[in-house]
Amino acid sequence: MAEFSFDNLTLERAERLVAEGLSARVRGGETLLLTGANGSGKSSLLRALAGLMLPTAGVIAWDGADISRNADAHRARLAFVGHQDAVKPGLTAIENLRVWAALGGGDAPAALDAFKLASLADRPARFLSAGQRRRLALSRLALRPRALWLLDEPVTALDADSRAGFQALLQHHLAQGGIAIIATH
Repeated sequence: MAEFSFDNLTLERAERLVAEGLSARVRGGETLLLTGANGSGKSSLLRALAGLMLPTAGVIAWDGADISRNADAHRARLAFVGHQDAVKPGLTAIENLRVWAALGGGDAPAALDAFKLASLADRPARFLSAGQRRRLALSRLALRPRALWLLDEPVTALDADSRAGFQALLQHHLAQGGIAIIATH
């Protein structure tokens, strides 16, 4: 079973120490929950784990191999949903997903269905509520299987039904041997 780890990480942003000495190991079927106050470094850690930010010190590894040695393989195994939705307001919901599907494959209509957004497929994203935009961002998780999910505040702006839908998708991901690292307050 796959294992994702980070050992003795030090993170800096704008020459400011964000965190140091961070270590954890997460195996297939497991979730690591990152908690802390705003500004405590959760988002920076997720960015580093995604390979979007280099740690000042330490190692991030997949099955014992440093991810920096094969960045393409690391990108291919992960799905990253940041705290900002990365939804293009001028595109419709389905067009937003088709862009993501064009980059990495997947079935855009099925991904919309996963978060009950099919009825909004042709609505420009600028007219979606905050919760609908968040569900659209999260629907990228349903486009195609990825071994590693890195999620920053995934249930922000979601109602109870949408939270339950997210929880079901997460449980399915874990049951398939996936790994999830989730930052939250």
